Amino acid sequence: MTTSADARIAVLTSWASTRDRTARTAPARNGLDEKFLREARERLGPEATDGEVRDSADAGRRLHFAKLARARWHPAT
Repeated sequence: MTTSADARIAVLTSWASTRDRTARTAPARNGLDEKFLREARERLGPEATDGEVRDSADAGRRLHFAKLARARWHPAT
């Protein structure tokens, strides 16, 4: 059985061998961007312009990361 310490070592070994971190994480970043755009389009409806959807997706992205930051500094008890 792999312990969490073994898993952490494996992850760190993998990252230590990664030359281009930006390229490695690009699919995840792109997927998250698509999620925010999809959610914005659902919130605003089909009549929303592309600019409105982009602005809403940007606000959704900022909201998401603000919540993560709050959870980091003020975890639920």
